[in-house]
Amino acid sequence: MRAVDIIMKKRDGLELSREEIAFIVSGYVSGDIPEYQISSWLMAVFFRGMSFKETADLTELMLRSGSVMDLTGLAGPFVDKHSTGGVGDKVSLILAPLAAACGLQVPMMSGRALGHTGGTLDKLESIPGYTTRLDEKRFRDYIGLDGFAMTGQTDAIVPADKKLYSLRDVTATVESVPLITASILSKKVAEGAQALVFDVKCGPGAFMKTVEDAERLANSLVKTGQAMGKRIVGVITDMTEPLGDKVGNFLEVEESIDCLKGGGPADLMEVTYRLTAWMLVAGGRAKDLAEGVALCRAAIDSGRAYELFLSNVKRQGGDVEAMLGLCGGYRSAYRRELKAPEAGYIASIDAYKIGLAGVYLGVGRNKTVDPVAPDVGFVFKAKKGAQLDKGQVVAEVYGKDAASLDAAWDLISGALTMSSVAPAAQPLIIKEISAL
Repeated sequence: MRAVDIIMKKRDGLELSREEIAFIVSGYVSGDIPEYQISSWLMAVFFRGMSFKETADLTELMLRSGSVMDLTGLAGPFVDKHSTGGVGDKVSLILAPLAAACGLQVPMMSGRALGHTGGTLDKLESIPGYTTRLDEKRFRDYIGLDGFAMTGQTDAIVPADKKLYSLRDVTATVESVPLITASILSKKVAEGAQALVFDVKCGPGAFMKTVEDAERLANSLVKTGQAMGKRIVGVITDMTEPLGDKVGNFLEVEESIDCLKGGGPADLMEVTYRLTAWMLVAGGRAKDLAEGVALCRAAIDSGRAYELFLSNVKRQGGDVEAMLGLCGGYRSAYRRELKAPEAGYIASIDAYKIGLAGVYLGVGRNKTVDPVAPDVGFVFKAKKGAQLDKGQVVAEVYGKDAASLDAAWDLISGALTMSSVAPAAQPLIIKEISAL
């Protein structure tokens, strides 16, 4: 069997056998198949797609490329949430301690910045001392103590996905539905989750630009997850504009703290409450969404969710006092203001352009080896629907240096659209697909 023959077969739109997919996966993990051939295979899959059987085979083979977490002995139920990626999407940082405070155990394995979207691990690692490199014993122990733990992929957990995830980011193959499905599900099953809630982002700032594409991905995730014996919910949420008021690495930690303390922007809290409520329903802790949301609000109001967040930060090596001391002031010295070019209403702030600009600023990466900056990004002072005077500040923008601000500025200024009339409201929760 040769990699080039498998590439040609997929290039021509034919279905690959389980053995052929296994050859590609194992060959890449072992180093026998070079990266340039895997890049060609990824592009062939991107253009030709995969059948449901191919996707299920790829998911299982990626899962079996490494070890699977054994959470036996912990109380459970084990429920996790995964987002397909957005701009300003720091929901996981709030949701994990919130779900734990409501009685779930959340084994959360997250990723880094991908394309124009932020990465949960990059955000957490902007906290001084915080480590996301947990071995299986510490991961288990921390879940047992706090109800959740936040880790990245180790070399032992789904090594095929770890390598493919990084390669997709730099080969323009991120948006492929079968590749996204296999990537997400292989990780989530490997981490030990019994039930899963997927936040499928939809709009300019998402990888799925249309509702139709988002539904296709949500259905793929739900059906593949069901076939693997999991309780699954897919929630399609809007990503036309950045979520919340802050975009960056530490900036999003800062906003998450505000949310856990009972503040935070309404749009961010609406999405967080909805996804966490679905987790509670999937895990049997709430009979319906209304009860789930009520439990979430109580966990915020009591301070329990915030307490668990601080406990996790300390447990994973973070300096809680240093983190809290940075809030409100951890900003790059390189700063500009985005101002309203005319009087009127903000019609939209394009999340995709803001996300791309963030890569220039240092929020994300152009190459897999690029470092990210913790103190850069956006602080929005006004969002869609706000009525502004000419010259009023829309956002504070922070870059890693002056050149990064220059490089990003056309994207940033082009992301803002003004109107003489107030824009119509747009729902954040677009569609929900439950397989409970």
